[in-house]
Amino acid sequence: MEHSWLRISGVLCVFGFLRELRPSEPYHSEILLGEWYNVTQDQVNRSVYPIGTYSYLALLIVVFLVTDYLRYKPMIIANALTGIIVWTVLLTTSTLFGLQISEVFYGFYQATEVAYYSYIYAKVDKKYYPRVTSHTRAAMFVGKLVAGLIAQLLIGFDWMNYQQLMYISVGSQVFALLWTVLLPKVEQSLYFHQQVAVSGPVDKEDAPEQPQGVSNEQFNEISVAKKDHAQPLQLLWAHFHIAYTNGMVLQWSLWYAVSLAGNLQVATYIQVLWKSFENEPKIVWNGGVDAALTALAALFSLMAGYLHAGRLKTRASLLSVAVLAILEGGCILLASWTSNIYLSYLGYVLFGGVFGFIITVASAELAKSMVEDSFALIFGINTLIALLLQTILTLIVVSESANLQLNTFEQFTVYAFYFIVIGTIYFIVVVVQYLITCSKNT
Repeated sequence: MEHSWLRISGVLCVFGFLRELRPSEPYHSEILLGEWYNVTQDQVNRSVYPIGTYSYLALLIVVFLVTDYLRYKPMIIANALTGIIVWTVLLTTSTLFGLQISEVFYGFYQATEVAYYSYIYAKVDKKYYPRVTSHTRAAMFVGKLVAGLIAQLLIGFDWMNYQQLMYISVGSQVFALLWTVLLPKVEQSLYFHQQVAVSGPVDKEDAPEQPQGVSNEQFNEISVAKKDHAQPLQLLWAHFHIAYTNGMVLQWSLWYAVSLAGNLQVATYIQVLWKSFENEPKIVWNGGVDAALTALAALFSLMAGYLHAGRLKTRASLLSVAVLAILEGGCILLASWTSNIYLSYLGYVLFGGVFGFIITVASAELAKSMVEDSFALIFGINTLIALLLQTILTLIVVSESANLQLNTFEQFTVYAFYFIVIGTIYFIVVVVQYLITCSKNT
């Protein structure tokens, strides 16, 4: 068993590393706005990038259910195959329509990432969840870090132009596709192909642990549904109902969704912002910035895990993420209100580090309050909510039909106050709740 989970973890880590080894990503806007495509900056901002957001949103839930039905591995293969298609289309088209088609595939590429993360919940014993999750997350961080460093070196020393970076991105997806052959098949899944329960005593170590905030009645509902080999929709509903009637899950789901939505929006359009600076440097440092952000986010994630491991109570965690959300807004203001692009780089790197801390705390708090088998479903739904929020932001602020018609700098001001207002409101709510609790106890 020990050898089995380590092997699976190793194979998944290599796939995750190869998947993230895309040195063209830090320079995506530089590529689209270069000599290879007949599009303007406004078209990229309002007619290309929003397509990826809408596609990701439309496909996520369908992909999640299909992933479970097909038992994960086929969708991991589809993920790598779609990556090849995305960068092949980008290399062979020069039109606005071609770029929009690539964004549709990119939305599917992002949506099928759920197969990578949910595979472990069906293939690995639950006691290894934390370790395999940390391994796979670290592998993707390393892949993105290496990609940023490679990109910066190749561009900085003028060994490749921006478009040629996409050949490496295609190649890494090809290797990722070939690597999927080593992934073991999944015989059962969480919902559509459940393992039939066997009679006999259950080892205490293997018995499911009742999360905090989940009543005995709710916990028994899940146990009975699994024991009776429930229909997929019945078990899905049981997991959904138990999770979202839990106050702790609701609070941390909100933070997870709000933070992820803002991060996705900022990350999608930050390169367009940098292209709007008048003093754009001769050597574009996007690769180095991406590498620095990844390293800082990984460090802050480790710090969050250390501080959170029994050292911070839930209310202290809520207050800390509320304050950090306001700080995120300040980082975005630094990135968008300055006239110095290097200060903008700094603001974005700090923003990414703070996001890494917040999302780690939110994920850990959620995991404490959920039934183990529902992890993939609840994180999938929270991601869907994040995408809904991102889509609303896109429709109001960015899209061609948006009434505001803001320029790129003004758009980022909206994103900054999105974090500042939400963080401030949540901070006030938590403080008021604390004062009410204190007054009742005295």
